[in-house]
Amino acid sequence: MKNVKIGRALLSVSDKTGLVDLGKALAAHGVALVSTGGTAKALREAGLEVADIADLTGFPEMMDGRVKTLHPKVHGGLLAVRDNAEHVASMTEHAIEPIDLVVVNLYPFAQTVAKGASREEIIENIDIGGPSMVRSAAKNHESVTILTDPADYARLIAEMAANDGATTYDFRRLCAAKAYAATAAYDGMIAHWFMTVDQGEKFPPSVTMTRTLVMPLRYGENPHQEAALYVPGGEHISGIGQAEQVQGKELSYNNLNDANAALELLAEFRDGPPTVVIVKHANPCGVATGATLAEAYQNAFQCDSVSAFGGIIAVNRPLDAPTAEAISGIFTEVVVAPGADEAARAVFAKKKNLRLLLTNGLPDPARIGQSVTVIAGGILVQDRDNGRVTREMLKAVTKRAPTSQELNDCLFAWTVAKHVKSNAIVYAKDGVTAGIGAGQMNRRDSSRIAAAKAQEAAQTFGWASPHTKGSAVASDAFFPFADGLLAAAEAGATAVIQPGGSMRDDEVIAAADEAGLAMVFTGMRHFRH
Repeated sequence: MKNVKIGRALLSVSDKTGLVDLGKALAAHGVALVSTGGTAKALREAGLEVADIADLTGFPEMMDGRVKTLHPKVHGGLLAVRDNAEHVASMTEHAIEPIDLVVVNLYPFAQTVAKGASREEIIENIDIGGPSMVRSAAKNHESVTILTDPADYARLIAEMAANDGATTYDFRRLCAAKAYAATAAYDGMIAHWFMTVDQGEKFPPSVTMTRTLVMPLRYGENPHQEAALYVPGGEHISGIGQAEQVQGKELSYNNLNDANAALELLAEFRDGPPTVVIVKHANPCGVATGATLAEAYQNAFQCDSVSAFGGIIAVNRPLDAPTAEAISGIFTEVVVAPGADEAARAVFAKKKNLRLLLTNGLPDPARIGQSVTVIAGGILVQDRDNGRVTREMLKAVTKRAPTSQELNDCLFAWTVAKHVKSNAIVYAKDGVTAGIGAGQMNRRDSSRIAAAKAQEAAQTFGWASPHTKGSAVASDAFFPFADGLLAAAEAGATAVIQPGGSMRDDEVIAAADEAGLAMVFTGMRHFRH
């Protein structure tokens, strides 16, 4: 395929970033500029000679700009096959001039939706002419160059400089691929809005997922797997996907997955006291509050100091120097925070490999959304687990009701258990996890592992007894038998929080009464797989 010299360009953009520089570069190559509305105005104000689209079509813009480029002289100039004699004859007969370059970015539909605009304004920001030109130009990429992203303007300028004002076929083909991806994503966002927001369909007949590449990653879960990070198109949530990496090595798939698990749990405490979450393999190994962030970190670290090595740490306050110094005491993969002061950054700067991610806030744990899991031959879509339990929702089912402090411990343990892989057992006392048992195939084993973790911590730090003594224990699902509950009692727990709903609830309640435990039911389960 041959190079194609650009003689005429049609520019119509909503995002004016880089427009003037591009216009000047095109003019320097003698390219005739044709434009619309605000784009033409911006180019003229920069001193560039520009023809209005109406001069090309011989037809005025009309209907508040809804109809301006939907014209045969535009699409004929884009779609004509230049070496097809019949096409060339039709162009001559109808005075259609070829258009060699189209620069278009589309009406800001996603941004309009995101700002909470009215339905009327949202509809007006559905672009019609822009996608039509993009698709026409992309289809005829053997002769036409199409740009939809301001980030590609510099590449076009370099391409023309290297090829005497022309573009290569490989460049045009790449631009065409990006163009179709852009229109597909745009239409996907519109379809999603119509079906889910405008029509109220939670699970529409078809689903289009729009994702934008952020960066390729070092590798996937394992070095032989390739991976990349994408973010949802038109959506911004304070989270790992949009976090700023301040320092450290390149992020891996596991880094991001674990950091997300830490942040999602931490978000449950975004309005609470200073809180620290430590995660390993997407499971929390220590969660704690404290009077200061540094104290909260120490409390979380002591829950399972062995697992904390090489872990991911998330905090719900801007990092300060004392906390940074404490974290620097062991090897840590990633630290996630809403911010960090200069003193904390200076401490971490000494740890060149430590990755510091700043999120500029924490996500709303109650936000509405969906989670997606890919399975062989399909995808599973469900509401994200934003269920939360309050004191008023709890039902005391034992002879002894929990004390106020036990209720606090129950709710803290329950919140953590929500983010632990099932089967999940969490012991907690005074806003600090005492032991976490995760991912076991039966609940009794999870309970015993959690108790064993607490025993190890007591031995490591020289405590008189493990912190499970006098603690509350949370189970993400009901106890199907009394054995898991009795294991908790043996570990020293005095209060239990669980969903209830087992066929053997009466048996479990009787066992709790016999052990002197206070137990509450939530009526809500938190399986996590």
